[in-house]
Amino acid sequence: MKMEIFGIDFGCALGSLSDGKFPEKDCLLPLISKILGYCIVAASTTVKVPQILKILKNSSVRGLSLAAFELEVVGYTIALAYCLHNGLPFSAYGELLFLLVQAIVLVAIIYYFSQPLGMKTWILALVYCALAPTVLAGQVDPVLFEALYASQHAIFFCARVPQIWENFKNKSTGELSFLTCVMNFAGSLVRVFTSLQEQAPTSMIMGSVLGIVTNGTILSQIILYQRPPAKKEKKVQ
Repeated sequence: MKMEIFGIDFGCALGSLSDGKFPEKDCLLPLISKILGYCIVAASTTVKVPQILKILKNSSVRGLSLAAFELEVVGYTIALAYCLHNGLPFSAYGELLFLLVQAIVLVAIIYYFSQPLGMKTWILALVYCALAPTVLAGQVDPVLFEALYASQHAIFFCARVPQIWENFKNKSTGELSFLTCVMNFAGSLVRVFTSLQEQAPTSMIMGSVLGIVTNGTILSQIILYQRPPAKKEKKVQ
């Protein structure tokens, strides 16, 4: 029995259930992996929206590290280019496309609320705009491509460190969105499972593990530094 929808084969599981049997592990795990993979892709379309809305609502980027968000854009660009170049299934990397678009919008908003910007910031932005299309098109020497992909884990790690340090230094997470951080952490957890099932390269799996550690650290900081609402003083009559 074969029943395939959006590249997901439900035939094996449905065939077992129709025979009154619970699907075997080798049948069930790939199915769960595919479904979770598409769930991550779907959720990624809005993962940074809470952060964007919080900045726009408060007209403030207080406590946010610009370098952290800029490095995120670079990391997502390299990771997406690598997945496209290696022909991985969309369910294994689709969220990177949506995360990249949202990350670029987020950086643009942070630039807007961080005026005036220095010349260095504009030069870096122009260099990215010039090189990104070449990298995404895969028009890079294969050896250099592998080196870039190997470096993107360090890039993502370095993207989180400035924000973690900023939070620690201020004993506050400023305008960081709790919901966005929760989704980042959950996405990293699920992506480890789906990467293992899709037999993705070890470097991709390690990148997701690193994401669990760094996103988990930021999430714990939001909880730790959350200020309780001020208590109202009772009037003495």
